[in-house]
Amino acid sequence: MGIYLIFGIFMLASWLVSSRLKSKFKEYSNEFLPSGLTGKDIAEKMLKQNGIDDVVVISTDGELTDHYNPLKKTVNLSEAVYYGANVSAATVAAHECGHAIQHSKSYAFLTLRSQLVPVVEFSSRWMQWVLLAGILMINTFPTLLLIGIILFATTTLFSFITLPVEFDASRRALVWLDNSGVVNSIGHSKAQDALKWAALTYVVAALGSLASLLYYIMIYLGGDRR
Repeated sequence: MGIYLIFGIFMLASWLVSSRLKSKFKEYSNEFLPSGLTGKDIAEKMLKQNGIDDVVVISTDGELTDHYNPLKKTVNLSEAVYYGANVSAATVAAHECGHAIQHSKSYAFLTLRSQLVPVVEFSSRWMQWVLLAGILMINTFPTLLLIGIILFATTTLFSFITLPVEFDASRRALVWLDNSGVVNSIGHSKAQDALKWAALTYVVAALGSLASLLYYIMIYLGGDRR
């Protein structure tokens, strides 16, 4: 029951933070920019001012689906952000461009995260089956569970490496928004608040992954054997 309790707690925390994030972005979507610049305009302006001319800003379907694709070199903005001329759109667009700037400057944590992607993709595909089999065979073949723990550990590591990547992108976004004059002091505080809640989603995910990893380690060490 321990693992279900852990999952339950962090699923609830994730839902609460995600709900709060959505409400914040909805609220700040009503805070319109005096300049009238859209998320697309802001992204292109930020990229240009940072000397990046090989990244394209495109629109993508969905809500909060915004992301930077380092392979295709595209800043993908959801329609609400791409066409929006408000604090939320400006914040998201600047944040995703922060990732593009990290890429152009070979930011260490982003580089490390990118290198881990193939490993994490492999681990994510197999770890739940290896962990399940390992738990069932803990008394006869404990090495199988250890393999599952190692696979799971790579995804936990990935979650924690993601934290400085996201925090740094937000920092770059806020600095640029201030220096460019896109938002005023009030807009800055709201952009900072929105980014704080966005960052919390990654924090909760990382902590949840760590808690689950520790639980599997406890099983392996015999703390939950029967």
